[in-house]
Amino acid sequence: MRPPIGIRDVAVHAEVSVGTVSNVLNRPDVVAAGTRARVLAAIDALGYVRNEPARQLRSGTARTLGLVVLDVGNPFFTDVARGVEEAASEAGHAVILCNSGASVARERGHVELLAAQRVHGVLITPVDSGPVPVRWLRERGISVVLLDHPTAEEDLCSVAVDDRRGGELAVTHLLAEGCERIVMVTGPAGIHQAAERHRGARDAVRLAGRPPDVLEVLPVSALNVASGLRAGERLLARSVRPDAVFCANDLLALGLLQATVRAGVRVPEDLAIVGYDDIDFAAAAAVPLTSVRQPRHEIGRAAAALVIAESQSPSEHEHRHVVFTPELVVRESSRRPRFRRTTSKTRSKEIG
Repeated sequence: MRPPIGIRDVAVHAEVSVGTVSNVLNRPDVVAAGTRARVLAAIDALGYVRNEPARQLRSGTARTLGLVVLDVGNPFFTDVARGVEEAASEAGHAVILCNSGASVARERGHVELLAAQRVHGVLITPVDSGPVPVRWLRERGISVVLLDHPTAEEDLCSVAVDDRRGGELAVTHLLAEGCERIVMVTGPAGIHQAAERHRGARDAVRLAGRPPDVLEVLPVSALNVASGLRAGERLLARSVRPDAVFCANDLLALGLLQATVRAGVRVPEDLAIVGYDDIDFAAAAAVPLTSVRQPRHEIGRAAAALVIAESQSPSEHEHRHVVFTPELVVRESSRRPRFRRTTSKTRSKEIG
């Protein structure tokens, strides 16, 4: 394999100085039209590709953003990343995507790598609520926006969803459907979003005037399909089963739904299920899944716009805390059939 073509190769081919080639690449207006055309022809003939990272390191400015998310395999973060990339691309920025896997050590490694790459800014969904990675980046002059994670700090931007309200919407709906034994399958205690959804679920029980034991919490080790399947198997093996489950995200709910199919449990007749995020798979499930919708794409776009704005004018930037309002999307997985049964009986009497 041949070595990469360098700027000196272009200069030799075009019979100009290295400085002239550099000017054509960076300040083409100072180079005579004929010389500029000769250099561009040499670049095309040799297939030269400029070393953009090296140029950015020399200038001290990079048009690159870092994006650190908890789980790149979760469609929620995939959709958020699309929004980030779209807004970044429109502003002439590239995006480096990093997956922390909910690991503090991996998160730290990614943060250090992004700093070494001299990124313009970092959007991060922190593993826990500690300020360590954010403070570390900002001490090095890198703009930071908390993504899907609210903050009360006045000198830090954040974009999030009102997860407490989302949890309240989910459980209020289940109570209205007549559910009496509700289990919330939630993630590790350190995940802020899951904790807020749990708080909202408790709010719904209290506001409905129901006793606290109407809601049980079942924590799992990860917010994925496999954990949802295992949680479903545990719940369905009980002698007294719940009549509803609220899952902290849709992946858990889809795993739980898989467990009900294996066990021959009817959804929603025997067990109502509500998820969270409203990923595309929710509507396409075997039993279409009721879910709390988050505006994933808009979250990503808003966060990218904030970090770009701060990185371009840090002294003039006005920090903002953007909070989106979630929406409950009701589908078959939680619509209890009591009204349909009543209608069926009425029709039988009429026919008879």
